[in-house]
Amino acid sequence: MSMDNSGDQAAPASDTAQLVAAGRIWKALDLDEAALGRLAFQGRDEIPSAYRVSDLAAGAIGAAALAISELVAIDGPAPRVKVDRRLAGLWFGWSIKPIGWEMPAAWDPIAGDYCARDGWIRLHTNAPRHRSAALAVLDCMEDRNHVAAAVAGWSADELESAVVAAGGCAAAMRAEAAWAEHPQGAAVAAEPLVAMTLSEGVEHVGGWRPSPERPLVGIRVLDLTRVLAGPVATRFLAGYGASVLRIDPPDWDEPGVIPEVTLGKRCARLDLGRTEDRAIFEGLLSTADVLVHGYRPDALEALGYGEAARRALAPEIIDVSLDAYGWTGPWKARRGFDSLVQMSSGVAATGMAWKKADCPTPLPVQALDQATGYLMAATAVRGLIGRLRSGESLRGRVSLARTASELVRLGRLEEAGAWAGAAEADLSADVETTDWGPARRVRSPAEIENAPMRWRMGATRLGAAAAAW
Repeated sequence: MSMDNSGDQAAPASDTAQLVAAGRIWKALDLDEAALGRLAFQGRDEIPSAYRVSDLAAGAIGAAALAISELVAIDGPAPRVKVDRRLAGLWFGWSIKPIGWEMPAAWDPIAGDYCARDGWIRLHTNAPRHRSAALAVLDCMEDRNHVAAAVAGWSADELESAVVAAGGCAAAMRAEAAWAEHPQGAAVAAEPLVAMTLSEGVEHVGGWRPSPERPLVGIRVLDLTRVLAGPVATRFLAGYGASVLRIDPPDWDEPGVIPEVTLGKRCARLDLGRTEDRAIFEGLLSTADVLVHGYRPDALEALGYGEAARRALAPEIIDVSLDAYGWTGPWKARRGFDSLVQMSSGVAATGMAWKKADCPTPLPVQALDQATGYLMAATAVRGLIGRLRSGESLRGRVSLARTASELVRLGRLEEAGAWAGAAEADLSADVETTDWGPARRVRSPAEIENAPMRWRMGATRLGAAAAAW
């Protein structure tokens, strides 16, 4: 089947849009189009949104699972893949269901949307340094009412620029058309969904081969990512057997999402300003198969671990990186998060018009983060496929903003039915032991024939493990 990647095609029918989404990812990964015949979907549930969020969810998870199938097919029969559309949508929200305890708050009290003099702006203040930057620009107390009063005196664009210049995170709300005309929007639209660089002639001497039952057992993944896309990617890889070691700096925390995303991982801390910790990190990097990172384009370079340095330490490594606003254009180094990219790219404005609301209306789930996470996982597996088939070493780059444009290209929904949260039938019977208490998870959204998704350990706090494989 042919997958048209043109931006002006008609919105696909609901039954085919999820396959279109998977097909576009598959084409971006430069994998055999015939493999899409092994991918099937079930269910018709629809997340209520102006956009085809359920199609994106099913398609992204399907492409990642199909990549695992393609990896297994190198040494044996190619397993079929089935994706449950409802479960995929639920995994795009919160997969964990605590038993006798509650998830920490996802947002700090200052974060959110504010009405400026000429439009809306979103402040992202979960990190203390980002909150301090916004409050310094606004010159006000750390109180939501005082922040709202201060924001009202600013132009949205001017406040966005001032907060970003101060080291904070903010995004003025723009319409889709305005984003398309913006220099950054135009730059992102011209970028590939996955920017892949392949280096030939790298010989892998480890002798690793995929197992049909646990395809990624024996693969080491070094995870340098934060909320939320990168952790989703490495959680998926851990679900198929990869050993994932997440490294955070000493002072970092993201309590609102850690129980959700550390499933199956070991989490350690290192201070890359210390000689001893740098030596540990370099040892880990040199023995990893996959590096997944979400630092801004210049951040690792500033630490002394730019691309050339990483390649010198780990010539064979599969290097998958993420940023918010794209890898080209004037905002390529801008800090950002899913909710900010939704504001910038027109998603929140379109949702506001669709719902006939009087304030920005983001997607019901953080679909840009989630879809980009599965795209990163698929890219990492694509790297393993290339390494085994031809000795290629892969570098892959993705962005939240490019995923947003992919969602827009899938087309709009005129209406969507009721969407209920996870019911008893959606949950696994297994009880997960986490550092916060017992919990259950939504059942796996993807079924790879003879290779069930499962994790060796429950969710854990950051810094709970030693920085070692």
